[in-house]
Amino acid sequence: MYIVKVINQMLSKRWQPLAKAYLWVWLILVAATADAQKSDVGNFYPLLQSHAAKNNSSLSFLNSKHRNTEKWRKEAKGKLQELLAYSPEHVPLQSQVISTTKRDGYTQHLVRYNVSAGQQTEAFLLIPDNLTKPAPAIIALHDHGGFYFFGKEKHSITDDQPEVLVEYIQNLYEGRAYADELVKRGFVVLSPDAPYFGSQKLDPELVSDKNAKSYYDKVTEDESENIKAYNKFAGAQEIPMNKTILTAGTTWLGMIVHSDRVAIDYLLSRPEVDPERIGCIGLSLGGLRSTYLFGLDARIKTGVVAAFSTTYEHMLQEHVRHTWMMYVPRQYQYLDLPDVASLNAPRPLLVQNCQQDKLFNPAGMKAAETKLTDIYSKMKAADKFKASYYDVPHSMTIAMQNDAFEWLEKWLK
Repeated sequence: MYIVKVINQMLSKRWQPLAKAYLWVWLILVAATADAQKSDVGNFYPLLQSHAAKNNSSLSFLNSKHRNTEKWRKEAKGKLQELLAYSPEHVPLQSQVISTTKRDGYTQHLVRYNVSAGQQTEAFLLIPDNLTKPAPAIIALHDHGGFYFFGKEKHSITDDQPEVLVEYIQNLYEGRAYADELVKRGFVVLSPDAPYFGSQKLDPELVSDKNAKSYYDKVTEDESENIKAYNKFAGAQEIPMNKTILTAGTTWLGMIVHSDRVAIDYLLSRPEVDPERIGCIGLSLGGLRSTYLFGLDARIKTGVVAAFSTTYEHMLQEHVRHTWMMYVPRQYQYLDLPDVASLNAPRPLLVQNCQQDKLFNPAGMKAAETKLTDIYSKMKAADKFKASYYDVPHSMTIAMQNDAFEWLEKWLK
């Protein structure tokens, strides 16, 4: 009522300019308040935010009561592995080379190996020419991008690429296959397919839902159009896939992390690889994969996470609409996303953020940087963590790739 009274008084001719200014400020404040109350889950946000705020990140190194870093690391890793809920029995790799292609300065092998008793994957293994001793190795982890038909091919050179793949690589990587750039710099590179992509993609013929397979009606002689149709089909099937995974008592990310850890086993089976110099790198979902692989497996000596750094606090209100593959029930209670990346600190870690990234809140990127900076500082290793920002959309540009290569060379060569 007071505001109305003031406005009425100001609406006189004498006060009209001031009244307009006051009204504009008031309307802006009202709109800002309304936006602040909105979220991806509408009126359920306050309830869920309140629940999350009661007890989160209890096993973060910043909250740890352990004076011994290794005791903290053992407890935190053990809890995360429990939450991922996927530890299948070890099986022999039984690896095989499917094909070999000689390229300029290196050889590209298409390899296959066992991930578990009921699962195999394929990967590109790139080996530099003229190696005289074991070399440092990089596991290059592909992205998501709603592009399920391919996995490793999204950052590797392949022959006769369909136009849809050419465009994809151009949009996300400025047209450069960064795995092949790494091998030219002297690294052995392994690019494995993750579950649900490439060689591990969902087989439509074995899906019972006839409506889900309706994309078959659109199959044409155009390879790119067929791939787009498959990607649409697989995207829709993420929902029943994740529901089934949860019903089975495991997590999608647990399956992915296990597959990526077996990739290290494969690298260690190769005489070309120095076991003490292995790193990992990835964009988007690949950045998430790099976060967990770097955090959980001590065999990784350095990591690069591109365009997948935030805190769960900044995802709760919005920006939580990611792939089903990233969610681990109850993890936030114990470990925030940057806490996962810290589990093998103070080993060197580079995080690359895209300032125009619409998938993440800029405040979340900064909060993750602050948390990791504090953790590395607490471990007296501030120089081994770096966060970089690029004024670009969600991608790994050539400039980002070059910075990542320098980081990997600094710590692995």
